[in-house]
Amino acid sequence: MKIIIVKNQVEGGKVAFDLLKEALASGAKTLGLATGSSPLEFYRQIRASDLDFSNVTSINLDEYVGLSPDTEQSYHYFMAEQLFNHKPFKATYIPNGLAKDLQETVEAYNRMIEEHPIDFQILGIGRNGHIGFNEPGTAFTSKTHVVDLDDSTIEANARFFEDKSQVPRQAISMGIASIMSAKQIVLMAYGAEKADAIEKTVHGTVTEEVPATVLQNHANVVLIVDEAAAGKLE
Repeated sequence: MKIIIVKNQVEGGKVAFDLLKEALASGAKTLGLATGSSPLEFYRQIRASDLDFSNVTSINLDEYVGLSPDTEQSYHYFMAEQLFNHKPFKATYIPNGLAKDLQETVEAYNRMIEEHPIDFQILGIGRNGHIGFNEPGTAFTSKTHVVDLDDSTIEANARFFEDKSQVPRQAISMGIASIMSAKQIVLMAYGAEKADAIEKTVHGTVTEEVPATVLQNHANVVLIVDEAAAGKLE
């Protein structure tokens, strides 16, 4: 696990962007993408670049259950605004949160990931150590699944909605085994509120109670953290 400490999110986004350029130059064809505040500068760097994604496939980590793609808080909407409206991809995949048969959607997403092995996976991390929407207690062997969101996750995401009651209680998330199948993983975290989760990710016991600790078992992980998020590291 490589740890890169940066001054701020702007510098962190540039570091992640440079890693992406290296991966694409080495033949990466499938990107695993994340939403949330952590990758915003990374996506801005991509938008401002001349990188061509017309032969690249993207697979997103997750989507809320019950939100339509044109809802501002949906991850379909986020990705369109932050990236896809600016950079055309060969194909883009995001779970369908409005599917009538969620289990069928889950199984189809797992097949799609198997058909498009992820070369370069972007991650954020929750205060409770979740990656994707894989909450504490999620099996390391899990693939795409329907998740009941933890109260702390609902609380953290309430800032994107008018009030907490509007935050969906479920999501479809790529599983931990699916994330770990990526050839390279780049996790970004900023702010003191992530310091405890980062310390456990790096130095803690590998346990399903802190999902991100599984990254200790991956051969190619880069953590990009600012000084505040790195505050509890030795």
